[in-house]
Amino acid sequence: MSIPLAERIRPKSLNDYLSQKHLVGENGAIKSQLDSQMLSSMIFWGPPGTGKTTLAMILAEESERPFYMLSAIDSGVAAIREVIEKAKKSDTLFSTKNPILFIDEIHRFSKSQQDSLLKAVEKGWITLFGATTENPSFEVIPALLSRCQVYVLESFSRTDLEALLKRAIDKDEYLSKKKVILKETEAILRLSGGDARKLLNILELVVLSENSDAVTITNKMVLQKVQKNTVLYDKTGEQHYDIISAFIKSIRGSDPNAAVYWLARMIEGGEDLKFIARRLVILASEDIGNANPTALVLANTTFQSVNIIGYPESRIILSQCVIYLATSPKSNASYLAIKDAQNIVKQTGDLSVPIAIRNAPTKLMKELGHGQEYQYAHDFDNNFVTQEFLPNEIKGTRIYTPGNNSKENIFKKYLKNLWKDKYGY
Repeated sequence: MSIPLAERIRPKSLNDYLSQKHLVGENGAIKSQLDSQMLSSMIFWGPPGTGKTTLAMILAEESERPFYMLSAIDSGVAAIREVIEKAKKSDTLFSTKNPILFIDEIHRFSKSQQDSLLKAVEKGWITLFGATTENPSFEVIPALLSRCQVYVLESFSRTDLEALLKRAIDKDEYLSKKKVILKETEAILRLSGGDARKLLNILELVVLSENSDAVTITNKMVLQKVQKNTVLYDKTGEQHYDIISAFIKSIRGSDPNAAVYWLARMIEGGEDLKFIARRLVILASEDIGNANPTALVLANTTFQSVNIIGYPESRIILSQCVIYLATSPKSNASYLAIKDAQNIVKQTGDLSVPIAIRNAPTKLMKELGHGQEYQYAHDFDNNFVTQEFLPNEIKGTRIYTPGNNSKENIFKKYLKNLWKDKYGY
């Protein structure tokens, strides 16, 4: 019983692998690679407990490749080089089935550690599989990222989690010997936060805590058992997502007191300060935007400062930025504008660019009239002339609606003066 439940029932094939059908289903990108036996280097990006390690192991098994596994937490450059040397000496070196090196939490590798992987990936000595809970665009060096396909793994759905519970109860060697009845699942699903590993840990904890061959699982029972075993802040689990949510919503809601409190909770819990700073950059644009453009400047400066300075001094910089953002006027107009624009693109497809504003780098294009009727704004009074910039099919469509704040009210007045009634400003 020393082996955790999650490990005991880890699926061994894609047929038993729950969730991520967009990747491993019949038309999934990874399934297609596996069928062709031409696996590329990949980075699996997703929340904890979404099956990243399991997927890597299944792909290695079903493609019949040697499999090496390292954790970025306790592996250095020497360990990486040792595995690469083993891979180079492998019998499969000159086949398409080169060994797989799986690195868990690859975002924790330093630049030099990631650099040590480049040649092996480029030469085909290994196929690299990396797993990360952080955005690889920020945490993986560009040279390595360009050599890998990034696949996003999604949190398990309620249906997936319930299927996983049933599988554990029916198939696990120990649990199947007990009469386990899932009377209620709301609490165990909520506490798991979509993390399959955490779900199974809770299930095992609850069942093992009952000295009986018959266990009926209820919401009340789960809460009582788990409450005694939860930590104050789990930076890879449900608390991570709940607290960052409370943090963002407090800033959006213009409450600096609550915002700094949740900031302190994350700092005391050991949260990655760069993660916090990145979220502030996003919020400065999404929730404040042009109501106070300086917010984005300060948030970006905060992100750069946190990278340079580190803990503990960075907590002061973060606090300053959080208070500034919380007390700034708010507008989500830029966020809504790009969201609406993308929806229009999805609905209307690739509409033609109006001929007047097309590029005309060749003689033929000029003869076809590309750019011929374009009116250069700076040749007119106030650097403006009325002309059409949208495709004919959607001309006159207002996508940007200024927020109701002092700065964007100025934008609205300016646009109304230029465009009159065209966009309804």
